[in-house]
Amino acid sequence: MSLRTRTDVLLLAGFCAFLFFYGLGAFGLIGADEPRYAQVAREMLDHHEWTTPLLYGRPWLEKPPLYYWQAMLTYSVLGVTDTAARVPSAIDATLLVVAVYLFFRRFRPGVEVDAALITASYAGVIGYARAASTDMPLAATFSFGMLAWWAWRESGKRIYLALFYFCMALGMLAKGPVAPFLAVLVIVLFAAITRGWHRLGRTLWLPGILLFGAVALPWYVAVQMRNPQFFREFILEHNLARFSTNLYHHPEPFWYYVPVTLLALVPWLVFAIAALIRPVRIWWAERKTVSSGPDLDLQFNLFACCWLVVPVVFFSLSRSKLPGYILPSVPAAAVLFANYLRQQFDAQEPLSRWMSALHALVAAAPIVPAILIGYIITERSLPKDQPMLHAVTLKPWLFALAIALVLCLAIAYTLMSRLGLRMLRFVTLIPVVLAVAAVLKLGSTAIDQTLSARPLAAELAAVETQPLPVAVCGTSRELEYGLIFYLNQAITRCEFSPLPESEHLVVAPSMLKYNVAEKAGGRRLMYLGHYAPQDVDYYWIARAGKN
Repeated sequence: MSLRTRTDVLLLAGFCAFLFFYGLGAFGLIGADEPRYAQVAREMLDHHEWTTPLLYGRPWLEKPPLYYWQAMLTYSVLGVTDTAARVPSAIDATLLVVAVYLFFRRFRPGVEVDAALITASYAGVIGYARAASTDMPLAATFSFGMLAWWAWRESGKRIYLALFYFCMALGMLAKGPVAPFLAVLVIVLFAAITRGWHRLGRTLWLPGILLFGAVALPWYVAVQMRNPQFFREFILEHNLARFSTNLYHHPEPFWYYVPVTLLALVPWLVFAIAALIRPVRIWWAERKTVSSGPDLDLQFNLFACCWLVVPVVFFSLSRSKLPGYILPSVPAAAVLFANYLRQQFDAQEPLSRWMSALHALVAAAPIVPAILIGYIITERSLPKDQPMLHAVTLKPWLFALAIALVLCLAIAYTLMSRLGLRMLRFVTLIPVVLAVAAVLKLGSTAIDQTLSARPLAAELAAVETQPLPVAVCGTSRELEYGLIFYLNQAITRCEFSPLPESEHLVVAPSMLKYNVAEKAGGRRLMYLGHYAPQDVDYYWIARAGKN
């Protein structure tokens, strides 16, 4: 291994370790999906079940098993913790960064480190690399496949085409048929704009199709044989109905993914847009010759444009929208921008002043919400009933804005200097590192207390003299699923049903205390405490028949 390679490895390892792994357990699992996926993996491990995902000991067939398999392995090594539940996504993000580095080193040398660090530092990648979800496994396997397809397209080596089919099979195991379907859309669109229809026939390679089937189909066949309802629940409801209807209550406007994508591409947003516009403009001016011309770089850029745009457009048509759906587009932006950067290096073109200024503004901006994350989460908004903000309220905002302004000016000044382009990577990664550090240092406690069930679960465990069943009434789904994971038990939801007859604890919003007393129906009821960050009370209720 050469000195340069060792340096590259150490640099990438250090950034991936900090951006993806450091502080993974600083705050508990948040949202409904993180604790639910973590609990499914735990129950599969407890039951030694590698085929049927389980929740409450019953089949839970919303997602394929790749994330659960990964989490089961990490649980086996690290124990069942929220940190271990997030490790698979961090590993997948690291593998994605490595794949981009190796691809550029082999096919676009000169900017391989830039390409890898750009991929690692996108906000979308950092966020989902630190989440216990199926989004990063899908984005990583899909991106591996896209890079492998282009490697085959450029080199002609069938080993890359086989790798493409293998990765699409893994994507099928990560989140279902959406992975190969998106790949087909990307390749068909690329063939259409470059008039390369012959590549479609060459892509349909029988050994590759057999490899895809050998990797992806055994689990689908096995789970269908064990659970006859699988096809209806997974394919018809959680794929087709989720796309075409609002069955799962995630309605958003058609343009929803425009701001989501822009935020996911921070801090490299300005250059990602420039890298997208340039090849499209060249293609439009030379569209009659792009299929036969010698400019392989242009075709590569157009392929990356298709890869970037297709998931965003496809999921914009969906009636059900969640931010993680367009994560497979983010690595495409990194690939596109890295190749744009390589062309800029070759042409020795200086950065324009307006691009330098805009990039400095976008790159420095995240430090403001990062420093204020604790205040934003706990206060939600600034006071509106006062004509003038109190100095104590104003101080953190002024401090955050001052830090952002200093960073913005420093980045802009550096980029406008003679070494601006060569310093781009360095000056942009500084605010990324500072923002991640600020969130973990200043915001982790507020995030944990306000958005996670971990502290409440600890309070409930502390008041118990023996483990008791828990019921919830009127709480959020996020809190319910969080309690399921941290207490490792089924939680009874009882808004529209009687309270359990056994002795148990009940958690409810403070405003529903009279409803809880009414539901107790004369049974002994003891108020145990109030959890202020999420404004819920918890009670002890005696077994039915005991007064």
